Amino acid sequence: MYEKLVISSGYHARRQESNRFNRENEFYKRGISLTPVKFGISFTTAFMNQAGALVNIYTDGTVLVNHGGTEMGQGLHTKILQIAATELGIGPEQVRVNATNTSRVPNTSPTAASSGSDLNGMAVKNAIEIIKERLSGLAVTELASQHPGCNFKKENIVFRERNVYDIEFPSHVISFAKLCSLARPNQISLSSTGFYKTPGIFFDRETGQGNPFFYFAYGMAVSEVEIDTLTGAHRVLRTDIIHDVGNSINEGIDIGQVEGGFIQGMGWCTTEEIKWDNEGHLLTHSPDTYKIPTINDIPGDFRVELLKDVPNPHTIHRSKAVGEPPFMLGLSVWLAIKDAISAVAGHEKEPEFSLPATGEVILMAVERLK
Repeated sequence: MYEKLVISSGYHARRQESNRFNRENEFYKRGISLTPVKFGISFTTAFMNQAGALVNIYTDGTVLVNHGGTEMGQGLHTKILQIAATELGIGPEQVRVNATNTSRVPNTSPTAASSGSDLNGMAVKNAIEIIKERLSGLAVTELASQHPGCNFKKENIVFRERNVYDIEFPSHVISFAKLCSLARPNQISLSSTGFYKTPGIFFDRETGQGNPFFYFAYGMAVSEVEIDTLTGAHRVLRTDIIHDVGNSINEGIDIGQVEGGFIQGMGWCTTEEIKWDNEGHLLTHSPDTYKIPTINDIPGDFRVELLKDVPNPHTIHRSKAVGEPPFMLGLSVWLAIKDAISAVAGHEKEPEFSLPATGEVILMAVERLK
């Protein structure tokens, strides 16, 4: 990641350009930073690393998926739909994901810790595998009746491109919809619950020993900023991000999550300051007093790339969680601002600098260096 990002972002050349700009400008200063993130994925409360699902397939070949994750705009239902369609080898239009309901999938874990797709996707896969096992036996019987003399085997049955067939006899197929229509008269259940628990998660807080995370998600960002030393205002000129999502289930969703997570993290690092009065009353209680990022705060040049060819073993479709890890890349903006402040004194003094880097914090840090 580092080698790739240093080249794609032009980091070293831009560092030299930033130094040149700072030598030639008294009141505006620029800074640039490169920061990594290594983010452990799993609930640290180990028992929460579990999920359930209920999958119903109907005799026309349509599928209804219930799972324990909450859709809150992050694209979880879309990913679950794609997982179900891929596992069954059918089109996404044949799958519907139900609204989460504990009357169908009880005792759910929170949709948190960036684990929504990991846990619920695997639970859905488990339910589908149970149904496929039942249908595979039926497929062998039906194919054998249509093609006498062929040695069809249950373990060779695959579900692909809306058809079901023996991998050794790919020209002899039965459609998925047809197979489903035969299940009911053959008294084969097309419904199953599924369950998944993350393996190998344990941690002893007393000894500091164990394996608290199933895997790590990685990311790296280069951010360049410009500050006004007279007002403390700043703007983000450009941000380049490379993020590791394993084999992406949905690249559009994952890129959107990286972009949104970074912007949220940037707000946390720069403008979202919490203040109380002397009596302990919260003063920053609404959008007019607590400044979250807006469209005007997004980097002028914003480049996000997903790392390719890095499959993550033992997870749903070899993917990685993507919700929270990019949030930490917002620190690249905070450190770029610190770099710009440091330029006021020719990078010879460490600025007194806090989090978040509000305009007031920036201005006071500049004044102390002067």
